[in-house]
Amino acid sequence: MHGKTALVTGAAGGIGASIARALGERGVTVAAVDRDADRLAETVEKLTADDLAVHGFPADVADAREIEAVVEAVEQGLGPLDFLVNAAGVLRLGQATALSDEDWMIMMEVNATGVFVTSRAVVSRMIPRRGGAVVTVASNAADVPRANMSGYAASKAAATMFTKSLGLEVAGHGIRCNVVAPGSTDTPMLSSMWQDESGPRATIKGDPETYRVGIPLGRIALPEDIAQAVVFLLSDQASHITLHVLTVDGGAALGA
Repeated sequence: MHGKTALVTGAAGGIGASIARALGERGVTVAAVDRDADRLAETVEKLTADDLAVHGFPADVADAREIEAVVEAVEQGLGPLDFLVNAAGVLRLGQATALSDEDWMIMMEVNATGVFVTSRAVVSRMIPRRGGAVVTVASNAADVPRANMSGYAASKAAATMFTKSLGLEVAGHGIRCNVVAPGSTDTPMLSSMWQDESGPRATIKGDPETYRVGIPLGRIALPEDIAQAVVFLLSDQASHITLHVLTVDGGAALGA
């Protein structure tokens, strides 16, 4: 992968930052995108301090004009994009009957529209070059119903099916599009769901009252676990894999 160029959204922290690091460690030049400019700058500073070629580009993935401008700037400044990773995501909890319009819309805008807008901008440039790879970081909640997560699950399901349909359309141009579906991962998004210090144990053991299975492997994923799966699907080792969903959840979705 050395010498390739990638754009990673949601790169200011969590899974996105781990993906940016994993790619940088393999000699990939990374355009790190996030709407949190301050946090993004801190992350980029840490990665560049480790001699990784990571460059920050603050932008809102749901804003088509911003993303188009960023993609053009990346291609002009860093080189043609070989890889795209859609890792930006937000979570708002609440029962479907009580979820606010604002919470629903922000999840759809970031988790689904952001994937569409960013993929459109990048893949349209990959097509004439007849090559490239896209990975969308979705969730196992896209296939398994979750109480109090209807909006999040719906947005991730939309992102999943968009990515697979896009992959079908551009397969003839040599472009691969796949999905990584994490389960519970050690990020601020997960910890925001916990009420107290029992949260990690409850996540691993499961919750029958909400019909939630625990994690058979007995541990919460690290962001690096998800990053490794993303790197694999981008790499030549996965050269004949497209339209695929790789679930990385320790068995929590029971293989769904």
